[in-house]
Amino acid sequence: MLIWTMPCSLSSHHWGLVLSASVMIVSANGCQKEASSAAKSAPITAAKTTYPVSEGKLNTIELTDAAVGRLGVETAKVEERTMSRSRPYGADIILPTGSAVIVSAPLAGKVTSVDQQKFVEAGQRVQEGHELLRLLPLLSPERSVLTPSERIRFAEAKQALAQSRIDAEGIVQQATVQVEAAKIALERAERLLRDKAGTVRAVDEATAQLQLTEKALAAATTRKQLVDSVKFDEEAGTLEPISIPSPLSGIVRATQVRPGELVAAGAPLFDVIDDDILWVKVPVYVGDLAELDLTQTARLTLLSGRHSASDIFVKPAALPPTSIPLAAAVDVYYTLPNDQRAFQPGQKIAAHLGLKGDAKQLAIPWSSVIHDIYGGQWVYEMTGERTFVRRRVDIGWVDGTWAAIRRGLQPGTSVVTAGAAELAGTEFGFAK
Repeated sequence: MLIWTMPCSLSSHHWGLVLSASVMIVSANGCQKEASSAAKSAPITAAKTTYPVSEGKLNTIELTDAAVGRLGVETAKVEERTMSRSRPYGADIILPTGSAVIVSAPLAGKVTSVDQQKFVEAGQRVQEGHELLRLLPLLSPERSVLTPSERIRFAEAKQALAQSRIDAEGIVQQATVQVEAAKIALERAERLLRDKAGTVRAVDEATAQLQLTEKALAAATTRKQLVDSVKFDEEAGTLEPISIPSPLSGIVRATQVRPGELVAAGAPLFDVIDDDILWVKVPVYVGDLAELDLTQTARLTLLSGRHSASDIFVKPAALPPTSIPLAAAVDVYYTLPNDQRAFQPGQKIAAHLGLKGDAKQLAIPWSSVIHDIYGGQWVYEMTGERTFVRRRVDIGWVDGTWAAIRRGLQPGTSVVTAGAAELAGTEFGFAK
């Protein structure tokens, strides 16, 4: 209630104006208070989303009976199985000892190509005994009579050739004796193994030593043949070109000469490597040796470690021990057949080595595991008659067609073994 005291000095007209202004101010204040209270009581509008999704149903798929039949969905139970264990290690593919041969010039001469159109090049596949280039000794074939200086050079060449033949013969005899000794050692190791007095490791080591000595004998024999093929014609003052063949079947790794180049005796001409059989070198931490069963075959995969049907199993190779002292690691070797040229020397892969003893572990079929683009591993769990939920799992290792699970599923859970990829397409919207 408002009480106004009217001074006598103001007229009635002026008092009317004052009263009207006061009423308007009171009315305006009342409106502002009503608007403020209305704004406070009004609810705040939440952010809008185009496709609101319930978090509880984010990975749930519900199919019809027709869809289940069309996708060919099959399931299996998570069960506890006795599985062989393995552990992955990084490995390198290397060339075996004796698989790389450097061919050198037996005498000083001029290099010529066999084919005038093409010279031997790195990366070229060659067969054993295939002529790759020729070497013309350094004598003048234009004159029928040798000059005094040429006769001196000719005599020196004959002396060098005779010495080369003697050296080549000695190397062949030495390699022959080593092969015979390796055969005797292998026969002794096999006899002791049959009598149960020896070990398989001793037989493997003797076999590897025999292979090395046989390769050395083959290289020595090839060198002797090269030296023996040199022929001189002193009367005519000419020399026949020396044929330089490939000492083994393989691939030319490098060439050190070009056509028309003059080379000294013993100068390298080209390298040939035999990549039919490679070695897998696996550095293993010394603390893991007690757990590893190095008599088992190893499984080779890509560096990602994912198992597939194209994985290769390799056998252990008995080789002299090597190690990496700074890394506290020793090297384990395996023999890798490479007939299809699927691997290259220097390539890095993952080798899964077997552990001693088996272990009981929850397992699911390997076909039920799917991988996302980040390397995550998932399965589809069947939670209802036609309801499936995507679950993340942690796969420890793979034994045959079964994968060991570290975490993610409970025993007795049904997972999709056939049709998992189709369910992923249905969930993410790219299925037909």
